[in-house]
Amino acid sequence: MGSAGMCKQAIGLVTRSVCVHVKLVRVCNGTRKGTWRCHGKGIVVSVRSGMHATGLAVAISVALLSTAGAVRATQVREPVSRDELLRRVADERAAGRRFDALKICEDVLARWPDDRDARTLEASLLAELGGSVRAEELARNERSPREAVTMQRLRADVVAHEIRWADAEPVNPRVPYAEPDAAVADLDRLIADKRPDMQDIAARARIDRLVALDKAGRADEAVSVYDEMRANHVTVPAYAQRPVADALLQRHRPQEAVSLLEDSIRQDPGPYDPVETDPHIPLMYAYMESNRTSKAFETIDTLAEREPLWIRSPVTPTPIQNSRKVDADLNAALLREYVGLLDEAHRRLVLMSDEAPANAAIRRELGLSELSRGWPRQASDTLAIAGTLDTNDTGVDLGLINANRTLNDYASVEPSLRNTETLAPRSNRVKEERLSWERERGWQFDITHANGSGSSPDYGDRDAETEATIASPLIDDHWRVLGIARYASAALPEGDVRRERVGLGLRGYARGLEAYVQALPSTDRFVGRTAIEAGAKYAISDHWTVAADWSSAGSDVPLRAQYYGISAKTLDTSVIWRASELTQVKFTASRGRFSDNNKRNAWQAALVQRVYTAPYLTLDGGLELGGSRNTLPDRPYFNPRHDTSWAVTGRLENLLHQFYDRTWRQRIDVAVGQYAQRGYATGWQASARYGQTFEPRAGLSFGWGVGWHNQPYDGKRESRVVLDLTMHWGE
Repeated sequence: MGSAGMCKQAIGLVTRSVCVHVKLVRVCNGTRKGTWRCHGKGIVVSVRSGMHATGLAVAISVALLSTAGAVRATQVREPVSRDELLRRVADERAAGRRFDALKICEDVLARWPDDRDARTLEASLLAELGGSVRAEELARNERSPREAVTMQRLRADVVAHEIRWADAEPVNPRVPYAEPDAAVADLDRLIADKRPDMQDIAARARIDRLVALDKAGRADEAVSVYDEMRANHVTVPAYAQRPVADALLQRHRPQEAVSLLEDSIRQDPGPYDPVETDPHIPLMYAYMESNRTSKAFETIDTLAEREPLWIRSPVTPTPIQNSRKVDADLNAALLREYVGLLDEAHRRLVLMSDEAPANAAIRRELGLSELSRGWPRQASDTLAIAGTLDTNDTGVDLGLINANRTLNDYASVEPSLRNTETLAPRSNRVKEERLSWERERGWQFDITHANGSGSSPDYGDRDAETEATIASPLIDDHWRVLGIARYASAALPEGDVRRERVGLGLRGYARGLEAYVQALPSTDRFVGRTAIEAGAKYAISDHWTVAADWSSAGSDVPLRAQYYGISAKTLDTSVIWRASELTQVKFTASRGRFSDNNKRNAWQAALVQRVYTAPYLTLDGGLELGGSRNTLPDRPYFNPRHDTSWAVTGRLENLLHQFYDRTWRQRIDVAVGQYAQRGYATGWQASARYGQTFEPRAGLSFGWGVGWHNQPYDGKRESRVVLDLTMHWGE
């Protein structure tokens, strides 16, 4: 090659080198004076100083001369013999430059196509570069068969890549686990080879099998194999510890998952393969499930702060969005949602969705956040958009199912759930949704009991009230048959009184609507009237709900009236506006027509406002106003002609303990205000209650509470203490 040709080649080399690697910057007094920038295919030089231009010219000249000399030297020293080329292959491979080694190896095979050593090196390099399938194919097509150990080692490499392919979209969405199941089967064949020289391959296959089992959704098997390995003192490397930790989380063993993930990160602190999830994210979930909430926040927030928003690449002037930053921010928002910081989580997700409106995962989680805040219709719309962005996202399908369940739109649940089960039959979330749906559409049983003691004019010195309801499984996705029993008693100065009713009812469901009708004949000797009751509750939107309940013999009529054989037809109507879990306003109007010709009209307004939210803790404040009027005040039961009241309320709720579905909560309610009754002096009123709820498993809960109330009745201050018990079975 002539000097002109070499110079031209050198200029091309320098151009490419500068575009990718060189950025000459002259700084004077903190100001950038001259820079090299690469735009498209050429070099743009920005020079604001003659001195700097001279320096750049010198630098270019030196680079050109050096490169031209290097080209001539390369031409002179270019190896031509087979042995020298193979030595170059070995050197490049040892230095970690496998692509360069493979290029030289291809040059050798171009000259000597049947060279066995070059063929062996080619297959090994392809396997190391991720082309294990091609490497195995070349090895099988060689004229002289390879040793069995070499072929098995190549097979193990192929299976390792099969495991990685399991993270991609399945070829057939209806057979989602075909690839990882095939990998498990291939690994089983490697493990079954008992020849002595195959034992190291079998040992590696046993480790890889842990990874494949987790990706195949076979967490039980993965944990069982891991437990056996641990019992035999087998060390699990970092790359396998992460999937084992995932399987342990699915088996509700978060503490062990924490230990594995922490050890994995110590062994391999990163950076991690772009296709892999950063192990700090599952570690955050393991901390959360272990009730180490502060550690979970520290882990995910540190990761989110550490990851840059954009990645700048030397091969493109346009920065690339950092997907790891998106993952960290998304999971930081989800952690806040899981611990009850719903408003903060939602605000974060809204911002992320605005920045990346076509990101299906963000859109899905935004919809689920809206659902958790009590907006099922809005959530359905958001999830529907997410479903168009990723048609195989089972999380979207499960979210839509839950939105329909919240709206009592049961007809679409079973078909949708069956379809989701075909897409992800081994998914823990899908299995849990199936169990939850079976509980909801199955039998439901509730019982409440309260024992009171005090000097209330309506309840006497002692009183008790019990109500039990059993509901049949859903009939045709719209109906349930109810069995209802009510019992109330009081020890009045005049004597004991009871109210006993047992009957049947029918409850119906439609989208946003729940209605009922029931008949409860009386079985006591005080009032022989059958209570016919009907009511409905309709969610007009995500924020407005209306309800009405009517009874021919209302159960809220004072027991003292029951003692004298007095009953009442009652009508209660209410309107609720609910912005979110943070704010709610409710207005109720009631009317009662007593059998003694008395007519009672009452109203109540209540505001509840969230004051403080922390992980697993909420504090609400509120205000209640109310009043009533009666047309016949001189009755044997408490019946003021006109009264009004107001109270400032407070409620504290927090989670005392949680381990997956097992939860233990407490709640404190207080109210302090004023009660005014016409004809009597105005006085203070107060109430307080402390209660707990324990759920040993999903679908079963027990509750208890102790309450106290004090206010004046007809000018005389009286108080009452109540112990209440509850139980629910179903969903």
